[in-house]
Amino acid sequence: MRRVCVFCGSSPGRDPRYRGAARDLARALVARGHGLVFGGGSVGLMGVLADAVLAAGGEATGVIPQGLAAREVAHRSLTQIQVVPSMHARKARMAELADAFIALPGGFGTFEELLEIVTWAQLGIHGKPIGLLNVAGYYDPLIALVDRAVGEGFVSPENRSLILVEGEADPLLERLSAYVGPPRPEWITPEEA
Repeated sequence: MRRVCVFCGSSPGRDPRYRGAARDLARALVARGHGLVFGGGSVGLMGVLADAVLAAGGEATGVIPQGLAAREVAHRSLTQIQVVPSMHARKARMAELADAFIALPGGFGTFEELLEIVTWAQLGIHGKPIGLLNVAGYYDPLIALVDRAVGEGFVSPENRSLILVEGEADPLLERLSAYVGPPRPEWITPEEA
């Protein structure tokens, strides 16, 4: 893995453990020689993460839509900033640049980015590893929902395995580095075909 795309909040959240986890992830990325790809913002967990990567001597590439960059939300000290025309273009460009994906805590935007990248993996659009950094159990309700979707027959067990979950950065990065995905993800079971 050369670069890891991290989806995370444009807010820091209330729990200081979220900021601590962003800093820990930044240090772990740099220690392993991985560059960061992220949404390009200077605020919230995005800013904490990027600042910590840069402070540790790492590479941070931001991808931000023109509308957000124009509002001066763009981080001004990155290794590289790419300004794109739309949110759709942002997600596509981040996916192109990254070799793996991690979601830190965040809100609707983070959820949407994570679920879209998982859907792309399910459809075979990419075979890159995807991880949830489940800081202080933040993603427990989402994990329970995904597991219920498996139990109810909406998600196959093979596609459930597309999401790797850890509570700390180093074990998650280790699993992402060793990841071998399913040979051909299926979203329709044979009895439904």
